[in-house]
Amino acid sequence: MNYRVVEVKKLAGFLVVGVFSLCLASATMAQRTTGPPPGAGPPLNNNPNLDDRSRQVDENKLRSAEMDVVTEEKNQRLLQAAIANMKEDFSRIQVLRNDIARNLVARKPLDYKLVSEQTAEINKRASRLNVYMRAHVPADEKENNSPELKSEEMIGALVRLCKLIDSFTENPALKNAATIDSKEIAKAKENKANADRDLLAIIKLSGSLQKKSESLRMSQ
Repeated sequence: MNYRVVEVKKLAGFLVVGVFSLCLASATMAQRTTGPPPGAGPPLNNNPNLDDRSRQVDENKLRSAEMDVVTEEKNQRLLQAAIANMKEDFSRIQVLRNDIARNLVARKPLDYKLVSEQTAEINKRASRLNVYMRAHVPADEKENNSPELKSEEMIGALVRLCKLIDSFTENPALKNAATIDSKEIAKAKENKANADRDLLAIIKLSGSLQKKSESLRMSQ
């Protein structure tokens, strides 16, 4: 296994869902004339009620434009916050994966308390990433409901978790989403499906590992 920390690249393109629709309405000021030029026809209706109505329409347009500006600024802040959270989760999952891998390579006895904490955090951060990715299993695939882990399966399951994280973080769908060529749409969809599959497997396996390691810790 490769135990290096994967550099986070182009993660802004990682927002496959949750892109905000931003629009700014332009305000137009209605022109009002006090009267027609000589010989231009009958005089305009100078009813003050009509003037008030026109002024009210103009004011409503201005208020609408101001509200749109505020909405755009708010959406931009939300977008930037979402990208920052995703970068942090993406990076932290890799750090945790490397910590687990180093202990496995060193053949240290499993510290169930540590494993419980590590897998719980991986599960939390992967689940939060999925809020944006909305990963799903293809309709033609059945979800794999694996039985509860046994104590002798813990090391193998941790190795499998490390490999899943490697596959997920190296997926081109996450690295190159912002530079996909129109001729590569089919491949991009396949990559996204693989990323979805890996992320769901990470969430499920980390949850099982956390549950089992906590059980083993309590029984010691």
